[in-house]
Amino acid sequence: MPRRLLLLVVSTLVLLGGCATPAPVSEGDPRGSYQYTEKYLSWLVDREMAENEITGLSIALVDDQQVIWQKGFGYADLENGIRAAPETIYRAGSIAKLFTAAAIMQLADQGKIDIDQPLAAALPEFSIKSRFPTAGPVTPRNVMTHHSGLPSNFLRGMFVRDPARFESVVDSLRDEHLTFPPNYVFSYSNVGMALLGAAVQKVGGAAFDEHMERQFFRPLGMPHSSFTPRAITKAYDRNKEIEVFSLRDMPAANLLSNVTDLSQFLKMQFAGGRSGPQQILSGASIAEMLRVQNADLPLTFNSYVGLGWMLSGIEVPGGGPVASHGGSLPDSHSMMAMLPEHKLGVVVLANSVTAHFAVSKIAGEALRLMLEAKTGIRQSPAPVVRARERAPSSAELRLFNGHFDTMVGLSKVSTESGQIDVEAVGHHFRLVPHEDGLFSIKYKVFGLIPVHVGAFDDIRLSIASVDGRQIVVGRIGGESLIFGEKLNPTSIPESFLQRIGQYEIIGKIDGPSPDHIVLKEDDGLLVGEVRFPEIPELLLRIGFRPVSDDEAVTDGLGSGRGDTLRLIHEDNEERLGFSGYRLRKKLN
Repeated sequence: MPRRLLLLVVSTLVLLGGCATPAPVSEGDPRGSYQYTEKYLSWLVDREMAENEITGLSIALVDDQQVIWQKGFGYADLENGIRAAPETIYRAGSIAKLFTAAAIMQLADQGKIDIDQPLAAALPEFSIKSRFPTAGPVTPRNVMTHHSGLPSNFLRGMFVRDPARFESVVDSLRDEHLTFPPNYVFSYSNVGMALLGAAVQKVGGAAFDEHMERQFFRPLGMPHSSFTPRAITKAYDRNKEIEVFSLRDMPAANLLSNVTDLSQFLKMQFAGGRSGPQQILSGASIAEMLRVQNADLPLTFNSYVGLGWMLSGIEVPGGGPVASHGGSLPDSHSMMAMLPEHKLGVVVLANSVTAHFAVSKIAGEALRLMLEAKTGIRQSPAPVVRARERAPSSAELRLFNGHFDTMVGLSKVSTESGQIDVEAVGHHFRLVPHEDGLFSIKYKVFGLIPVHVGAFDDIRLSIASVDGRQIVVGRIGGESLIFGEKLNPTSIPESFLQRIGQYEIIGKIDGPSPDHIVLKEDDGLLVGEVRFPEIPELLLRIGFRPVSDDEAVTDGLGSGRGDTLRLIHEDNEERLGFSGYRLRKKLN
């Protein structure tokens, strides 16, 4: 869900061209006919694949217990001329989390797990340090809602060629800290889902992949689906084959499947948990997974989540709640979404780096068109009324001047020019206030000239104060979410100031790794800078807040925040420790 806003920002660096072929026009098909839906989606997929240089994509549409259309586009294997088809197997990415959550709910139906008891009751090996003595426990429920306070990731060994078993994170987390109090803020956690997978193994009595095969894939009729520790499908970046790495946290993202199989999961949802004669999940569990779990939390900002399902991010006016989950890996993207009230669903899988926006856009359009075809509910676009731009007030200039942690890393905001100028990820932007109190974003060409960019047109920002924190709220349509937070300079202990400089990772890295790691001081903030050779133009800056003489945490709210940076003395040298990595200071 937050990645949607993040990638909208990053996408400003790419301006997409239009498609010369006009969209098909509806010929007034009778109610219940999906003929126009198929025509329009075929046109849309072709356009998105051309504009985004997507190599292969497959789609399936589900109406209750029927797959009404499924088709492959492009190539599953470009080098060998193998066309994509509904049967093509893709990396489904984080759609895996829906199955892991379903496995937990199935064990709850059987009375083997209580999702509101501490996770350690089901997984006694689990423990983690905490700086929040009055906070409640980590539970299966708050893990499934990404409100557990667990770290988002344990980075060392996470994305490699030859991963360790995912259960290894249980031991690794014992020396880590909770990043937030449980039930405080949405913080997407792959580690949390790995722990749930370990709990499924412990309680279910079989290896996670075997359990999922026996309890879900086989009874649902999903013969081509599997959880696997290693990626075995091809992936592409602008039609060039790239190396595919594996994610250690198998229950979080290592699902291999096709649109035909995943349609069976949607059918089960629409049948109240049944698949043929078998009751896979109880109707109560199906309903609970679709119930908003975080409505009463002060940091929700209308960004809702169920158990496994995301309940914000795709809007279909008149369609009722939209439940969805995407799968975004560095090399491929996917989306599964449904309208539970109308028993309509869609699955889109793609094998390309550049498919992130396309799979979400195609899925949203599919639900819109299917709803119209099935019910006659037509969504006329509401007129867009833009409040006029205005000059920033003196209060706004004072508020925005400084450093902000954002979804694209640490951003430096300057108001010396009388405008709100932002430097982030190595690029320059301007926040422009409007008369309605919201702010829009302009990209500054060559760091000088502010211009409108299409990817920013739907984004509006505002400031909210919660628990004394100055929070930037991002709005896209009817969805709001935490975009960032203003950081205040803190006293940096001398022990950290002595460690300022360039660092290198100790030990061989079996996967992508940064080639530039710097710890520095910037206007009273302790800042880390990272560059990756795969994206040399992207500079990731991270603000750290010292919590003791030898520990600091990544500052800000949400995913990837609250992780601990440690000063360590081992092997007769001073090192930094972060998420399993050991860093050694480079000699000048």
